[in-house]
Amino acid sequence: MKLKLTLWLLGVLLKRALRRKPRFREQLERMRGLDWGIATEDLSIARHYRMTPKSVTTGKGLPVDLDLELRFRDQDTALKVLKKPTQQAFLDGMMNGSVRLVGDSADMNKLQKLLKYL
Repeated sequence: MKLKLTLWLLGVLLKRALRRKPRFREQLERMRGLDWGIATEDLSIARHYRMTPKSVTTGKGLPVDLDLELRFRDQDTALKVLKKPTQQAFLDGMMNGSVRLVGDSADMNKLQKLLKYL
């Protein structure tokens, strides 16, 4: 339940940043949008985010057309990494097999740059 709430709250923060933070909008315009999602490996909890310079939409599940997916071994691992989303935390998770990146790692770098402005 905590992970579902955290992912929903992330969507609220993204929408708020788009409205209130010009640096966030500028970065998103340079990227020309990003579609990404977060889920547990068994897909019991999954949420996707579609971001454009004009809007941020979010929904349950992981559509097949996403640019980037972050898959976590379980809810506890996801919460641990998402509470402190540093590049080192993601790298450590990928090395020990608790985090899996589906998509281009360049999109992951774009996402991390964007999330700095939340």
